[in-house]
Amino acid sequence: MKILALCIGNPERLAGKSYKTGIFKHAVNGAVMIDAEGLVGDAICNRKHHGGVDQAVYLEGSVCLDWWTRELGHPINLGTFGENLVIEGLDNRQVAVGDRFMTGELVLEVTSCRIPCATFAARMNDPKFVKRYTQAGRPGIYCRVIANGIVEAGLPVAYAPFSGARVTMPEMMETFGRQLSVEDRQRYLSAPIHYKLRSMLAAQS
Repeated sequence: MKILALCIGNPERLAGKSYKTGIFKHAVNGAVMIDAEGLVGDAICNRKHHGGVDQAVYLEGSVCLDWWTRELGHPINLGTFGENLVIEGLDNRQVAVGDRFMTGELVLEVTSCRIPCATFAARMNDPKFVKRYTQAGRPGIYCRVIANGIVEAGLPVAYAPFSGARVTMPEMMETFGRQLSVEDRQRYLSAPIHYKLRSMLAAQS
């Protein structure tokens, strides 16, 4: 695998909306610094739901983006889904919490999946896109930064799967907001999940 693109965005207003969003990403040339808060220079407008240490970097795999190109019937520009990193050869469906991606000095650890929202639907100009994205079962991937690094497109990416019980991205999206069984809750809590989800699950016990 390798980095296909690094994408950042500026605050922009969605048509018909009063607020600005950083979802409009575009691929950049050259090297980018990635630290605990994400890609330096990338806009994060709503910090209640976006950004932060446990979703500092948003990944998409090229396998899933290629699938969406076929599904939508037109090419998707890199950054369209609001992703920061596109990894060539990666299938989001195979990724689990705790998996790590390493390139140069940068180390990313998976924390959670993307849950689609109204802003995403507006970005795609499709009011039904939240449902469509959910039904597709190919959610994007949020990561925390274990080690900072300066990276650029074309660098090779190493992958290290989590050694414990797996909680995959499709499963996380499917179970989001639901009451888990005791066994599944323990499996989730034994993985390095996003701190907000950890608090939610701990409250269920």
